[in-house]
Amino acid sequence: MLNLVLLGPPGAGKGSQAKSLAVRYGIPQISTGDILRVAVRDKTPLGIKARSYMDKGMLVPDNLVVEIVAERLAMDDCKAGFILDGFPRNIAQAEIVEKMLGELGEKVDKVINIEVSHKEIVKRLSGRRVCRSCGEGYHIIFNPPVDDKKCDKCKGEIYQRDDDKEDTIEARLKVYDEQTAPLIDFYNKKGSLVTVGGIGGFQEITEKIVNVVGSR
Repeated sequence: MLNLVLLGPPGAGKGSQAKSLAVRYGIPQISTGDILRVAVRDKTPLGIKARSYMDKGMLVPDNLVVEIVAERLAMDDCKAGFILDGFPRNIAQAEIVEKMLGELGEKVDKVINIEVSHKEIVKRLSGRRVCRSCGEGYHIIFNPPVDDKKCDKCKGEIYQRDDDKEDTIEARLKVYDEQTAPLIDFYNKKGSLVTVGGIGGFQEITEKIVNVVGSR
């Protein structure tokens, strides 16, 4: 059994690392955004409840999010463990998760905090570009298209999503600092937190995480 939580600001690479670790350890990556969308799409009882908040532009309440996560963790592919990607998002959610796992005789084994500076996050996210036609992704510094206005693959228009504009990034980072960053101290006090630097090659960062998590 290996239960992991990945923390870090938007753009730290949590999702990509979670996918890589899921393959390495043979346990599922669980992203709340993904499972919320599936629950809403499949019109599960919890998905219908979540949709009622989302349709009003409201945040889905912590207890309902955790219920949806609990439903996912009860599936057979989680018997050997799981990787929570960007969840919990605040201390209230973390406390509910701790209680839920405790009732199952389980716990979070390791919390991996991927540390990346504010300046680096803004550079990473504000440089992202997407093709409006085929969805191909680019970055103006790390992976620029040949023509800065056209997609290399389909010649569609390259644009910057609203989420990747600097004022939106700053707002997202503010929310992270206020709501999610306190989890670093929360898990550190429990002795389960490990911080790894999020600067470097993708595989290099993966190996840093594996070194602190260990093999199975």
